[in-house]
Amino acid sequence: MKNVRKLVLASFVLALIFSVAPAVLAQDGIETVCLVTDTGQIDDGTFNQYAHEGATAVVEDYDLEYTYIETQATTDYEANISTCVDEGFDVIITVGFLIGDATWEAAVANPDVYFIGVDQFVGDRTDDAGNVTEEAPANFVGIQFREDQAGFLAGALAALMTESDVVAGVYGVEIPPVKKFRNGFEQGALYINPDITLLGVYIDDFVAPDRGASAAEQFIGEGADVIFGAGGQTGSGGIVAAAQQDIYVIGVDQDEYVTTFGEGETPGAEYIISSAMKRVDQGVYDMVAALAEGDMDGFPGGGVYVMDAALGGIGLAEPHDADVPEEVLAQVEEL
Repeated sequence: MKNVRKLVLASFVLALIFSVAPAVLAQDGIETVCLVTDTGQIDDGTFNQYAHEGATAVVEDYDLEYTYIETQATTDYEANISTCVDEGFDVIITVGFLIGDATWEAAVANPDVYFIGVDQFVGDRTDDAGNVTEEAPANFVGIQFREDQAGFLAGALAALMTESDVVAGVYGVEIPPVKKFRNGFEQGALYINPDITLLGVYIDDFVAPDRGASAAEQFIGEGADVIFGAGGQTGSGGIVAAAQQDIYVIGVDQDEYVTTFGEGETPGAEYIISSAMKRVDQGVYDMVAALAEGDMDGFPGGGVYVMDAALGGIGLAEPHDADVPEEVLAQVEEL
């Protein structure tokens, strides 16, 4: 499978670089990095963890000081960012779409601090007529991903693996990145089988695994035999519950066989057929490295750094223990 093999190779090469590259002295006065998670923990097995892994790798390679703050509630966003600012950090990374407004305001108020927003759009703000009402702060870059591409591949895989012709998605909060995952997944499934039945639900919480599990249970009752989880711990709860009932599942963001299913140790691991991966770690690494090297051409301040399939920024994880036929992998490889 082209996308799978490229992603696995990229992961291996990146891991190799992270482990053997000598430390490079940071330039241009960039010495400290602070990361503020979205709600949840740094080891959540999905988005926060991936951003943290990218940060820890780049600060090691460039000999930078690093700390992180775990956000307990969305009402803590502003205070957590302010803590990083008040403690004098040069670079502040914030994780998730929902923290974007707080990051924007902090970037405007602190032009001497660099801000990196994972899953956040950065660009001039305009009115309904298209007139610029506020220019994007030049010290702020958003990292975005082509979730639609990753979702499309996941949907195609689901449609090729289903026997009931019913597939489902357990999604998190209805924000643009999650909507792109869902739209891509459904379009990919319909591309393979225009008559397939699509089920799905948005759940207004990224850290509600029990609610994700309940949604998966409902979809199984409606005949779904492949379930995609795209909603942080909520989606992970859905795919774990489904996999433990011998239902094929597809994870998101990281390779959830490795994280959520404990590298095969968690019951049901043989039913996770892939994960629609976003290389959050690579995006974070690239942006901090650009600043550390004083490469401002590589840091598109006031704009976005878009990671797509061409950059190795998205793709499918390998099937690991799952019994995915070679002909199915070949069909997805051709997409």
